[in-house]
Amino acid sequence: QVQLVESGGGLVQAGGSLRLSCAASGTILSFNAMGWYRQPPGKQRELVATITSGGSTNYADSVKGRFTISEGNAKNTVHLQMNRLKPEETAVYYCNAVNSQLGTWWGQGTQVTVSS
Repeated sequence: QVQLVESGGGLVQAGGSLRLSCAASGTILSFNAMGWYRQPPGKQRELVATITSGGSTNYADSVKGRFTISEGNAKNTVHLQMNRLKPEETAVYYCNAVNSQLGTWWGQGTQVTVSS
């Protein structure tokens, strides 16, 4: 029903920046919210940032002031600008989309590696 495709991951030095993008396609193209989560090695998946269809944003405390989530120009795209990255933020980053009536979907993830 929904496919989420992430892009923009990679290797960056500590203090550097990366921009992740996510594009949704499929038969369901109306979401209440989209967002980004991450799963560091050996740890549980955690919230990074979300944005609602009304434009409200929410961030994990650890990324406030450094990360920015935004809607793309194309419908159902979302970006995550990550600045001043830290080695402990090495993780697989997952795109998420929620339709409160129909369900929740996840992308396959994109690896972000921050070297010290």
